[in-house]
Amino acid sequence: MTKLIITGSNGRMGHALVACAAHHPEVQIVGQIDQGDDLGSVIGLGDVVIDFSSHSATPGIATLCAAHKKAMVVGTTGHSDEGKRQIANCQSQIPIVLSSNFSTGVNTLFWLTRKAAEILGPGFDLEIVEMHHRLKRDAPSGTARTLAEILAGVRQQQFDQVVRHGRAGIVGERTAEEIGVHSLRGGDVVGDHTVIFAGVGERLELTHRASTRETFANGALRAAQWVVPQKPGLYDMQDVLGLK
Repeated sequence: MTKLIITGSNGRMGHALVACAAHHPEVQIVGQIDQGDDLGSVIGLGDVVIDFSSHSATPGIATLCAAHKKAMVVGTTGHSDEGKRQIANCQSQIPIVLSSNFSTGVNTLFWLTRKAAEILGPGFDLEIVEMHHRLKRDAPSGTARTLAEILAGVRQQQFDQVVRHGRAGIVGERTAEEIGVHSLRGGDVVGDHTVIFAGVGERLELTHRASTRETFANGALRAAQWVVPQKPGLYDMQDVLGLK
């Protein structure tokens, strides 16, 4: 039995985690924490903390988890470089799964995106389009950023130098090096992501569409069970699924 503490329990993903955990007899929720609650008062009860609070709260939660030697699953996105550094600093003390998306399908998309980029080579223009509900605060989505990082990594490019967020005005011809990232917002869209490989005479598109947050919640629960027995370190959902 894996004992879970959920931070951000009153949010959309928090509610999905609570609902999905009820269908997994191998896990037990022993703490539900949200803004204003004291994680320190319950952290001793759990084996792992699943964090879907906010990117600003995650570094502090990671520090507390490290102090109490509790494994952690991080589902927040939009982290600054400093925030990422603070989270990574805890990896020497506890195992952490940090992922921009816990969906099995999306992580398959990550894998396919890397393979497609390797096979197709530099002759294809790379564009990413993502759409989420109107309430999402960060753009682009963490998943879209991960996709762009994968593409830049395959081409051995510096991410910040090649990513282009949207286009407006007389911007000139598209360069071969750039990776376009475009964010759409509206309605109640859970999450759509498309990677476009546009060549001369042909185009390949890889698309994932999520219709329910249960997809992400079930993946996070799977990650929580996986991470508890692991050695201290920083992992992602690719490790959980054995895709590396």
